[in-house]
Amino acid sequence: MLRITQLKLPVTHTRDDLEEAIRKKAGGRKPDSWRIVRRSIDARKKPVLYYIYTIDAAFSNEKKLLHIKKSSWSKVEEITYRFPYRIPPGGDSGLLPEVKRPVIVGAGPAGLFAALVLARNGFRPILFERGDEVTVRSAKVESFWKDNVLDPESNVQFGEGGAGTFSDGKLNTLVKDKFGRNRFVLEEFVRHGAPEEIRYDAKPHIGTNVLKEVVASIREEIRSLGGQVHFRTKVVGIVTNDGQDKYKSRQEMSLSESHTARLTDPDKRRIIALRIEQDGRAREWPCQNVILAIGHSARDTFFMLDRTGLNMHAKAFAMGVRVEHPADMINESQYGKGYPDNLSAASYKLTHQCSNGRGIYSFCMCPGGYVVNSSSEPERLCINGMSYHGRDGRNSNSAIITTVGPEDYPGIGPLAGIEFQRKYEELAWQAGSGRIPVQLLGDFREGRITTGFGAYTPAVKGSFQLADLRSCLPDYICQSLLEGMTAFGKKIRGYDREDTILLGVEARTSSPVRIERDESGQGSISGIFPCGEGAGYAGGITSAAMDGLKAAEMLAAKMCESI
Repeated sequence: MLRITQLKLPVTHTRDDLEEAIRKKAGGRKPDSWRIVRRSIDARKKPVLYYIYTIDAAFSNEKKLLHIKKSSWSKVEEITYRFPYRIPPGGDSGLLPEVKRPVIVGAGPAGLFAALVLARNGFRPILFERGDEVTVRSAKVESFWKDNVLDPESNVQFGEGGAGTFSDGKLNTLVKDKFGRNRFVLEEFVRHGAPEEIRYDAKPHIGTNVLKEVVASIREEIRSLGGQVHFRTKVVGIVTNDGQDKYKSRQEMSLSESHTARLTDPDKRRIIALRIEQDGRAREWPCQNVILAIGHSARDTFFMLDRTGLNMHAKAFAMGVRVEHPADMINESQYGKGYPDNLSAASYKLTHQCSNGRGIYSFCMCPGGYVVNSSSEPERLCINGMSYHGRDGRNSNSAIITTVGPEDYPGIGPLAGIEFQRKYEELAWQAGSGRIPVQLLGDFREGRITTGFGAYTPAVKGSFQLADLRSCLPDYICQSLLEGMTAFGKKIRGYDREDTILLGVEARTSSPVRIERDESGQGSISGIFPCGEGAGYAGGITSAAMDGLKAAEMLAAKMCESI
């Protein structure tokens, strides 16, 4: 297989045009087979637009062709992901004691992919999810957006598929992939119903409507292979070999007490059971190996983990607002006037270094999407962006955020960032009287509440109210936002127009906590394998799924040592 790079065709080309271009590149030789490895849009000469392809093609005499092409082509060996451990069918997965079966907490991307590979390799995993399966969850989310009545256990943050289920479904990642995990994740998404183009698009996305079907299909495969999936099952405690709840929370300690307590934790503390609440009943579930794939909105779980003595520390995250513009305005800016109708809504990426020393940047941009109320706690409000697969909404939105770190948190210990988020989510809830607070950029600049919209209106899932966003953001974020929007207006015409719609607050861009883990993938309590976005090791659907695979590999290695 030979790799052909920088193959350029007009965006209106056909598949036959692409195959003919490959043939021409090969001096008239027809490939035995070929596939698209990568496709991106080149808009440097807009409105003339091109697709740039990387192609892998097989030819009958590759050695000769490679010599003719010299350094412009290369021979490629496909990296295929292989899960390195398996319980032999005769060995036997059916005889694996219940206490040894791996337990996975959380059915987001990390948890689902960990469960999937463990199920395929004979480990019969048990998956606990505090929220509902995706169909029931979707109905509850739609009801919340309509009636503003929140289910704290099943919402945009909690339930099958995790928070990414109600997002744009972006699958791009910056994680290096020398083991083939990234490609495996994309291949599995396609296998379970995602569109073929996510294999090769430079900025792949599924869309919330398709993602719901995909995660349900993955769940059914896990069950078909002997795994268990339990919904409305919440982990409320961890039992260790030296007793549960031995430690006071850090909020109950002085800083010196907290530090000393963690230093003197026994080296061999290990998990022996989980305390769960299931169907209204509390019980203990004996287990020895747990993949902890909780999302970063599982705040009550983080407090429980801290009380149990699992080592973690505060980390930086980012906070700000969502910004909406007409999709046509963004498309014209990125593609040029008269852009072809067959192109998907355009995306963008913006950054600016502010005079106050903080950076401000776009994040989780949703072309042709919606701003959604993504709250999970009563009387606290946060938002996110979401797109359907077609990305055909009238507006495009993006988070515009600035980094905040432990030096900004008015507290001590690993959970100070959570309390910081909660403070501003409470202020947002108050500013909007329980609805999403909305303000035009011109009014935000002048410090006045908006009284009406300009040339376009919000595209929102959930109710909203005109409000003062300055009342629910730190001053330094407001300053960064004002300067950043002006700078972005010089990069995208109209970005800083007076009627630009701002919505708040975007506080859950990433986890404010990192759960520490060692080279074996385990936390400070043996048998617990923290992973994914909530644990602080991922930043999106694909990277979380990849980290879930890694955690499953490490758990399987530990299990196979003792089987």
